[in-house]
Amino acid sequence: RCFYEQKILQKTFGEWKEQWTVCREKQLSLRADNHYRQLLLNLIFKAWRAYVCQQQGKRNKYYVAESHAKKQTILRTWQHWLVFVDVQRTEHKLQSVALAFRERSCLRISWAVWRRQHYQKCSGHKMNILALQYWAQSLQFRAWLQWRELYLYTQNEKQKDIRAVTHHQHWELRRCMGAWLGYLSLQRVKKCQNELAQEFHWSRMLRRCFTDWQLSWECRRRLHAHQRDLEKQAARIALWRVFAHWRHYVLCVEEAQQCELAEKHYKCHLLVLRKFWNCWKSCL
Repeated sequence: RCFYEQKILQKTFGEWKEQWTVCREKQLSLRADNHYRQLLLNLIFKAWRAYVCQQQGKRNKYYVAESHAKKQTILRTWQHWLVFVDVQRTEHKLQSVALAFRERSCLRISWAVWRRQHYQKCSGHKMNILALQYWAQSLQFRAWLQWRELYLYTQNEKQKDIRAVTHHQHWELRRCMGAWLGYLSLQRVKKCQNELAQEFHWSRMLRRCFTDWQLSWECRRRLHAHQRDLEKQAARIALWRVFAHWRHYVLCVEEAQQCELAEKHYKCHLLVLRKFWNCWKSCL
């Protein structure tokens, strides 16, 4: 019964241990999945943050370029307005001088010729100013187009580099995950083999102990039976001797002294026999 209870406890403990290992493996797999999801979310968040920072940088650069262009246009307009004011001042001065000269000399023909020439000069000067302005604007527009092309090229190169880095990181993560899963499967196989070997060892030890106990129990049972047989035989011998002594006492009443001596001798003999019997019994 004890051996049966031990075997039941061992089977129950083995089943509980298997259930515990299965639950532990499920927990580890769930933790691995959660860790992998968190890592993917972290990478996605980092990529999104880099993209947002890149977009903000683009917007800031665009705002800076737009503000620079506005400042340049305002500066050109201010320069043109200053030139126009200077021209107007010179024209007013010339007009005032011409009027004074006309009033002084009253030469209308000369005044008309000079006025026509001055108008031609002013128109030519204005045309030159407009041509210079158009040439400067065209140069600035070409420079802005070149800068824009270079900026777009650098941004595309950066995006390609970022995509390559993310692809390499994903590939490394997949490789590490595969290696980790292989290691887990190998550890599970090793654990199962160790558990089977330990269970076989325990069953073998229990079987050996049970056989040893059975042999010792059989030996003890035989010794007890032999001891009981010896006790019965000793009791029979004692009864037979008592009966023989009684018969001798009944037949030989006249020999009282001899009987007494014989009885004393018999008592001494019995004492000695009892002493040796107890010694033999204790030794046994």
